[in-house]
Amino acid sequence: MIYDTTNLNPPKILSQIEKETTTLGFKMASEPQTGSLLRMLASSKPTGKFLELGTGTGLSACWILEGMDQESTLVTVENDETVLAVARHHLEADKRISIQLSDGEDFIDGLKDQTFDFIFADTWPGKFYHLDEALALLAPGGFYIIDDLLPQPAWARDHAPKVPKLIETLEKQTDLFLTKFHWATGIMVATKRSK
Repeated sequence: MIYDTTNLNPPKILSQIEKETTTLGFKMASEPQTGSLLRMLASSKPTGKFLELGTGTGLSACWILEGMDQESTLVTVENDETVLAVARHHLEADKRISIQLSDGEDFIDGLKDQTFDFIFADTWPGKFYHLDEALALLAPGGFYIIDDLLPQPAWARDHAPKVPKLIETLEKQTDLFLTKFHWATGIMVATKRSK
């Protein structure tokens, strides 16, 4: 039998970050199924450039880092210093990661002329708005990953109406191949076609 929540072999640091996340009352953290997928996809991009929009407490970042090789780099951005402090405490000693405190839109705008092999958009900028700007950062063959597409108790009231429009917008992109997963919190993985 296949059970999608057993034997995930999570990163060693994950349980400590989870405890601090719970203590803070932060309810929009990615869960282990999503982390497991991120780690697997990250491992397919040797010497890759990775971008995470919405660090939170660093739960997803620790999975991504575990999948990355030593020549890869991860830039992750968050606008909430309280949750970001947890990520900094546990992850910033890893030389492959750059942890940034910034508004998501401003950060995306500052990345012009850069491309990434992997973008995990786990916050509103780069997903519900500033989407075109985020997708412009995706290298050919790169992964664009989003979650939180299935109803969740911690959603803000205005989250649910945005999801169908986002999915429809992504489905109309002619330069992306998409796969939707009715799994975990609802995940979509897109890859940019080579020209």
